[in-house]
Amino acid sequence: MKVAISTDGQQVSAHFGRCPTFTVLEIEDAKVIKEDEISNPGHHPGYLPKYFSEMGVNCIIAGGMGGRASELFAEFDIKPVLGISGKVEDVISQLLNGTLQGGESLCTPGAGKGYGQDKTECDHEEVE
Repeated sequence: MKVAISTDGQQVSAHFGRCPTFTVLEIEDAKVIKEDEISNPGHHPGYLPKYFSEMGVNCIIAGGMGGRASELFAEFDIKPVLGISGKVEDVISQLLNGTLQGGESLCTPGAGKGYGQDKTECDHEEVE
């Protein structure tokens, strides 16, 4: 299984699309076999679901994301787990031991404007 976590330093970011980085985990037999931190390639509707799908990600963990983003991830068979906050290392532990529970999105659409990645031009091609 491959999981991406929206991150801001050592914390899970409340604003999925605008987080500064993502922690990407490869998990086998309830153990992390690979962990990478990648910069957010840019906030543009539709881009991140395709980007993570091409990386083989099965699940995205975040504090919050808009309904349209959740729908786009579902189209790529990536399960969003929302309502998550706290230290990334604690969230990883909960994920590995099966106790991580999602809930309501922690942010409303547009609430992340001015936070983290707020590019007017992204580093990638637009998704149609």
